[in-house]
Amino acid sequence: MTGRPRGSWPLRLYAGLLTVLLAINVVGFTATETLRRLGPVPLGENITYSTLVVDRNGRLLRPFITKDGYWRLPVTSAEVDPRFVAMLIAYEDKRFFAHGGVDPWALARAVWQALSHGRIVSGGSTLTMQVARLLEPRPARRFTDKLAEMIRAIQIEQRLSKQEILDLYLTLAPYGGNIEGTRAASLAYFGKEPRRLSTAEGALLVALPQAPESRKPDRNPKAAAQARNRVIARLQGDGLVNRDQAEAASLEEAPAGRLAFPMLSPHVAERLARQEQPGAVIETSIDRDLQASLETLARERAIAIGSGVAAAILVADNQTGAIRAHVGGTGYFDSVRAGQMDLALALRSPGSTLKPFIYGLAFEDGAVHPETLIDDRAVRYGAYAPENFDDSFHGTVTVRTALQQSLNVPAMQILNVVGPDRLAARLANAGVRLVLPENAGPGLAVGLGGAGVRLTDLAALYVALARGGEPVALSWRMAERRNAQPLRRLFEPSASWMIGDVLKGAPAPQNALGGQIAFKTGTSYGYRDAWAVGYDGAVTIAVWVGRPDGAAVPGVVGRLAAAPILFEAFQRLGPARKALPPAPPGAVIARTNELPAALQRFRPNALPQVASMAEGEAPPAIAFPPDGARIELGPDPVLSLKVYGGTPPFTWLADGVPIAAREFRRDTFWEQAAKGFARLSVIDAKGKTASARVRVE
Repeated sequence: MTGRPRGSWPLRLYAGLLTVLLAINVVGFTATETLRRLGPVPLGENITYSTLVVDRNGRLLRPFITKDGYWRLPVTSAEVDPRFVAMLIAYEDKRFFAHGGVDPWALARAVWQALSHGRIVSGGSTLTMQVARLLEPRPARRFTDKLAEMIRAIQIEQRLSKQEILDLYLTLAPYGGNIEGTRAASLAYFGKEPRRLSTAEGALLVALPQAPESRKPDRNPKAAAQARNRVIARLQGDGLVNRDQAEAASLEEAPAGRLAFPMLSPHVAERLARQEQPGAVIETSIDRDLQASLETLARERAIAIGSGVAAAILVADNQTGAIRAHVGGTGYFDSVRAGQMDLALALRSPGSTLKPFIYGLAFEDGAVHPETLIDDRAVRYGAYAPENFDDSFHGTVTVRTALQQSLNVPAMQILNVVGPDRLAARLANAGVRLVLPENAGPGLAVGLGGAGVRLTDLAALYVALARGGEPVALSWRMAERRNAQPLRRLFEPSASWMIGDVLKGAPAPQNALGGQIAFKTGTSYGYRDAWAVGYDGAVTIAVWVGRPDGAAVPGVVGRLAAAPILFEAFQRLGPARKALPPAPPGAVIARTNELPAALQRFRPNALPQVASMAEGEAPPAIAFPPDGARIELGPDPVLSLKVYGGTPPFTWLADGVPIAAREFRRDTFWEQAAKGFARLSVIDAKGKTASARVRVE
């Protein structure tokens, strides 16, 4: 019988021990060398996050992509569905809260399964090791890379809490393409924040980071669903979900694409984001729900009005001036309506919306009272003879009626007394400067829209009225309110209350309930701008409707186009609405015959010269376009025409060719206006003529 060679067993033992010692030394040397080369421990301090613009309650309005092209939204475990966090830990790292960065049991299991099956069945990476890999990506998957990852995991565990490590994973986990983090993934695939996730949604977010590119729902929804269902099956086996939950979740349809990230109040978000460093969280005064509702309202109404028509809406808090909704247009990516232009900041003609401030000066001066009688009759200021929108005169009316019906002639009589310069100065003291033509001062035309204002300007002025005449700067974020410069009072409280009391009785749109808000409408020359601005005891809302390119929109007037949007916007405020305040001390409430004699009828010291001829006998004169004007047309070649004086019907000609015949109204349109120099002429029913030479561009 042949035995083993004597002494072979000790030799083999020594050889084995030597091999083990050598392996330990090699690993130790490799670990030491790897540690030496690693450098400082990455703890996430250099992560670049998406800039976030949030509403007054911290809800997301709009995120911005990072400079390196990723949607990477910061998130903590407290902001994620706790069931999802439990599913993640149960599936990825059951002993997450027990190990120190490396789980020996998980590594041993991974090695044993690989040896038993001849392939890698499960990895031994902990969540901390995955965080280390995300903080320090290593393209090669060599032994030294895995060792470096383990060393980093141990170092990270020594520096950060378990909660901080989990937050880093939730922020950096890859979800396919340029989506990183659970919050970005939940918004991209489910269209919602991850605070509440279904079992199926949570399982999908657990499965995707394991193979984000091959399981992207927008590229391979079938693979995504299969991976999700494997997670669900494992969780059922572990007892984290019951059988019914697992079956229902497995049958739930997986998302088949990516959704757009939120983009509410995009104009405000864009402006504020440019003012901050990348990665900032910008808190605004916007109310997300109200903003979304009014964006929908503006778009629906603008589309219904006509092609190319847009709308803008502002909602301001009367107490603080904080903007609660800012709709700058009707669809940010709507190129037909210039969606990326913030129309709330565009200079426009205000039409009649400045009339209340004319009367406010007269109320404050004691020149008139809402029940003062005033004449609505034909007058002429040099070559200018104002007319009412309906081309008629109403005789003797009260100031209340004149303002409620937006009569032009009474407003011009009062402005002629209080002075357009004084009106412009008073508005400037309250923070709103009228934009006038170069080298031109304020004239009577300012009262009928002959100046440039923005929707934000009108909102600020009406907020001042709602505050009893005390202006406040509008603001879109808290810091702006703290740093706002004080403004000078617009009107005394009694004058402001009188304006509001009058405007409360303005005719409401059809099917709308009047008497609850004080509001004023306006329409600019040529039907280019339609306005409606109103307030109650809580908020002020300003609405503009028109074409962004400034082209005329025939028939679009403030009362019919903008006022219905204004009233609907107030309805959407819900419980935030508040009644208008009562009369302040000192306000005079009386009927006409109860007023002092000087206030019963408006008798200015020097009334403008009354037209010596009846309206039908005065010769026609072209009010618009004036002689020598340069008119820039928009995409639609439509030019507004207006005549005063003369006897209707009127015939209009361009270079001797009729362009509008037998027009009984005093305003009409030149359809298909030709570019270049043109001589416009108008002939009335008695053969009297007027002409103007203009340049159409």
